[in-house]
Amino acid sequence: MITIREASIEDLNAVVAIFEQYRSFYQQESNLIGATDFIRSHIEKGESTIFIAESSDENTTEGKNIAGFVQLYPLFSSTGMKKLWLLNDLFVDANYRKQGIAEQLITAARELAVRTSARGLMLETSASNLPAQALYEKVGFTKSQSVYYELDI
Repeated sequence: MITIREASIEDLNAVVAIFEQYRSFYQQESNLIGATDFIRSHIEKGESTIFIAESSDENTTEGKNIAGFVQLYPLFSSTGMKKLWLLNDLFVDANYRKQGIAEQLITAARELAVRTSARGLMLETSASNLPAQALYEKVGFTKSQSVYYELDI
């Protein structure tokens, strides 16, 4: 059974473990200290909202049975004069995929947007990540035809 709930500082080690899996998925070098500092800071300062999918079975990541997570950052729309949430990170452990967990995490993100009277959710994913694109379209996201620019610093 999967339970979706907002992560708190008590979940730090479990969140860091799944976050490091996520970073590894994107070919980032492991950095447990940096990941711990990053997640701790975001939770303590309220700079992001993290929902975790907690499993009651024995397929575990380190610590608690965390099957996946979604991390959202608050943004603001000046033209809409409302909050806008950036769905920045979404990851499900390989042992738990194809069980609808990512959809449940997106539902929690959508409920956060509604609860905070936000304009909506936005995200970006790699052009080559076709499974993610299919999921996002399935749950109601639409691909923007707008032109985006990126400036790496």
